[in-house]
Order: sequence, then C-alpha cells, then structure tokens
Amino acid sequence: MAKSKKNNKGSDFSFADFVKKLKGDKPTDVRAVETTKERKYFLIVCEGERTEPNYFKSYKKKLPKDMLDTIDISGEGDNTIGVVQKAIASRDNRAVSVTLPPYDEVWAVFDRDSFPAKRVNEAIQIAKANGIHDGFSNEAFELWYVLHFQYLDTGISRHQYIEVLNRIFQHNLGKKYTKNDPNIYNDLEEIGNKELAKKFAQKLRNLFTADLPADSKPLTNIDLLVSSLEEYINES
Repeated sequence: MAKSKKNNKGSDFSFADFVKKLKGDKPTDVRAVETTKERKYFLIVCEGERTEPNYFKSYKKKLPKDMLDTIDISGEGDNTIGVVQKAIASRDNRAVSVTLPPYDEVWAVFDRDSFPAKRVNEAIQIAKANGIHDGFSNEAFELWYVLHFQYLDTGISRHQYIEVLNRIFQHNLGKKYTKNDPNIYNDLEEIGNKELAKKFAQKLRNLFTADLPADSKPLTNIDLLVSSLEEYINES
C-alpha cells in the first residue's frame, strides 16, 4: 500500500517565510556589553610616615588588583608646608609623564600639632592656591578616630586624644590604642561608627568658622578625603 502524503494545507508554517525572517531579524540573544568604570587617580601625601598611610592603605586594598595603582600613598615624615610642597611637586612631575596618567585628586594630609599657627595657615593657603586638597586636622589625625565614638568640640591636646582612644580600645578590644597599628581601620570598623564620624566632622566645620584654620580647634577634613575614596571604590 502506498504511503499517504501528509496534508500540510492546514498548517501556517512556511519554510520560505521562515528563512526570510531569519535574514531580516536582528539577533535576540545579544550579550550585554561589559562597561569598564572610568579610572580616577589619587595621590595622598601624608605628614606622618606610618599612622596616616596605614589607615589609607586599607582603602586602597578594597580596589580590584588591576586598579591598585590608581591610589598612591606617601608617608613623608615632613612638616606642614613641606608636605604640601611635595604634593605639588609629585602632581606636577606626574603631569608631564609620558607613561602615567595625571592625578585627578591630590591630598596633603597634615596636623596642627605644635607647629606655629602662621606656618599652618600658610600651608593651607599654598595648598588652596595650587589646587591641592588639604586633609588638615587640628590638633591631630587621631581626632578623626575619636569622632567614630563621640562628638568632641573641646580643644584638647593630641595627647588627650590618645588617652580617650586608650580607654575606648581597652574597654571594647582589651588592648590599648597603638599609634602605628596597621589594623587600625579594621578596629574602627568593628567598634566605631564611621558615618557618625563624618557627621561630627561636618558639625565641627560648621561650628568653627574662623578665617585662620589654625585657630579652629578641634577640626578635621579627613572625612572629605574618606568620602571621596569611598565614592571611587564603590564605583570601581
């Protein structure tokens, strides 16, 4: 018996139309194009050789390995004006490099400590005139640490900051605060409140409106640098 041919009259399928459609349609399985975040280059020149660099290196470590070179941190062990001058020189040298991109943000991080007010104010003026951000603290960098735990608008000395931190660390971690501790960032993250510290730092800037920064005590701009680093790292 001969095989009966299948009746396709009732089918809507047309091979010719199918081929035509394949030629005319755009692919539907299009892979998303991966976009690379724009790199931003930071230079942070610190007055201290270890305390401040150790803290900021913790932010650098958060970057992907192929972007670690976008944040340069230098501990100079120099005075106020010297730190600013080195920041300017490093920025300018980088700007004429044929192999490295220029820095987008340059910060000079220094304290009032016991330096003469005239010298401190001059350092800040030089920084501003040359497009350098100042990470100035009055009286010391440890003020930024203290603000992780409490608001402080009394002009106590840098030695008293250490006493406050010693009590807090001893109570919460069973150890004293160590000035050059490479794990300081982790300790502050564990027992402190960085967002609160930012609010307190801004509150101090609003409170002390003296034209001469050396007369504004306590005061710190470290929160501004931290916020800029966090914004960059979160986008990377």
